[in-house]
Amino acid sequence: MTAADSKVTIHMVASLDGFIARRDGSVDWLETRDSYEAGVELTGEEIAAFLRSVDCYVLGARTYETALGFEAKGFGWAYGDTPVFVLTHRDLPKTRDSVHFRSGDLARIVNDELRRNYRNIWVGGGGAVAGACLRLGLADEIRVTMAPVLIGDGIPFFDAVGEDIALHLVEAKAYKSGLVALRHEVGKA
Repeated sequence: MTAADSKVTIHMVASLDGFIARRDGSVDWLETRDSYEAGVELTGEEIAAFLRSVDCYVLGARTYETALGFEAKGFGWAYGDTPVFVLTHRDLPKTRDSVHFRSGDLARIVNDELRRNYRNIWVGGGGAVAGACLRLGLADEIRVTMAPVLIGDGIPFFDAVGEDIALHLVEAKAYKSGLVALRHEVGKA
């Protein structure tokens, strides 16, 4: 496989005011009680097909720690056996063989390692990683799922992008839960 065969997607759930977590990293606001009758129902089959389509995940250290916290509370490990690359300079616990720690030049990690070995690369957090991917021109698409809530303050979806980045809307889908999923191609507008 060549690097040209791969795609890097940034994906996160955000509040309507653009935050992916509270300042303390909590995401308690993800559970909403909204209902949108005209929305579509997300099926278990669709979720399973999506999970099979992802070849690897890229997470920042705090997102990884959040995932470990969810697992410790009995919510399970969201990434299954799919390889997870955690970007960190810290010594973090490795709870499974599918987790790999990386540090250093993000462009080198994405272009020289991930794009050469994985077709469908999903950047799942956090805001600093998403912002860096965009600043460095590494992302091919952005998928954001907007939650029907305003939290007022928190960790922004895109940290310090620094310039305008043209996007092209490819898909918009509203769900019965009130969540709205948007998919944009980067630099295609």
